[in-house]
Amino acid sequence: MGRPPLHINVAKRDQQELRTLLKSGVQQVRVVLRALALLQLAKQASAPQIAKVIPLTPQAIRRLGHRYQQAGLQGALYEKQRPGADEVLDANQKQRIIAMVCSDPPQGRARWTVRLVAEEAVKRKLVPQVGRETIRILLLHHDLKPWREKNVVRGGSR
Repeated sequence: MGRPPLHINVAKRDQQELRTLLKSGVQQVRVVLRALALLQLAKQASAPQIAKVIPLTPQAIRRLGHRYQQAGLQGALYEKQRPGADEVLDANQKQRIIAMVCSDPPQGRARWTVRLVAEEAVKRKLVPQVGRETIRILLLHHDLKPWREKNVVRGGSR
């Protein structure tokens, strides 16, 4: 025994907006597929029937229909902004690490390396812990490459 059919009433204005969207220029593929599925739902087609024509699963089509009912056309077609991960370092910690890198390297070292910066930042209690990749990205954003030795060859005066 299958699921009960999904009855979604797509407003005429929304159907017209979907057709306009499909005729307009470049769109994301997922938005186009969702628009096509919503138009099929407006024609009272079942999710498995739509899934045979459009490369979406019946479950995804049902979720799309429910999202349309709850959040409207924009909520069904487009995804919400995702929060992403919190930043590991705050602005003060970043500034202190950058200042450390701009100073001379520790005794016995010729230059800073990413690993050395991470170790020294923890040792100097600038941060409780930090990974090498975080340091690498921080230095990259500030266009710092302390591990490179600048070899400038200047020609003699003629």
